[in-house]
Amino acid sequence: MSLDLTLDDTAAIAPRKAGGQLAGPARSFGYVLLGIAALLAVWWIGGAIIAANPRTASFADFAPLPTFQRLWSMLISGEAVKMALPSLARIGGGLAWAIVLGVPLGILVGRFKGMRQASSVPFQFLRMISPLAWMPIAVMAFSSWNGAIVFLIGVAAIWPILFSTAHGFRRIDPAWFKVARNLGARPWHMLFTIIMPAILQDALAGIRLAVGVAWIVLVPAEFLGVTSGLGYAINDARDTLEYDRLAATVVIIGLIGFTLDFLCERAVKRASWAREE
Repeated sequence: MSLDLTLDDTAAIAPRKAGGQLAGPARSFGYVLLGIAALLAVWWIGGAIIAANPRTASFADFAPLPTFQRLWSMLISGEAVKMALPSLARIGGGLAWAIVLGVPLGILVGRFKGMRQASSVPFQFLRMISPLAWMPIAVMAFSSWNGAIVFLIGVAAIWPILFSTAHGFRRIDPAWFKVARNLGARPWHMLFTIIMPAILQDALAGIRLAVGVAWIVLVPAEFLGVTSGLGYAINDARDTLEYDRLAATVVIIGLIGFTLDFLCERAVKRASWAREE
């Protein structure tokens, strides 16, 4: 009798546990939908208020319906892809330079105490300067606006990568290096067998932060000089009073930025070598 009750209880609990496991993701997804619905509601109310006021009625195309209609036409015609590709190429170029310079510098700063002490004040000083403040220097230093924009993105992106990499190196257990030297490891072996796997998660976290900063810097940087990209599209839509296209471009910027951040987040999680609790 006792055994039967135990089996019955186990059979009753099993579906309950399965239902509980499904309820968590479903609840999370419901909250996501709720947040999106709240954002759209605020946007719709704001658009209705703007349209109802005669003094602001000319900006009524900022409302959700005209925006999404224009967004759909931009996606169908390929205009959205055409304006996004140059911006993505500039982001890729700037991030590439930031990674090539930031990761090795971060390793050196994390490895050598003297370099860390000597570079602390200069690096912190340079980090606090707005990347856009370098624009006049970038315009003089580079023969094209495209090169200047890539430089500005690199200046914005290098600091999160550098400091995150240095932090990751300092978290490495010194005993790992002792064991590796006792086993006859060369510096090259230590770099690729110990250092790079150990700092990968921190470096990717820095790259994720760098992508966010670079994506913010990109749009105002593209306001000047170039005739392509998302920033140029924003400026052009404002000058031609196409507010539905302007709002649709803002949505595209948000969607691309969200996608880039999501991809970086997944990369950080996959690179985690620490056991999750």
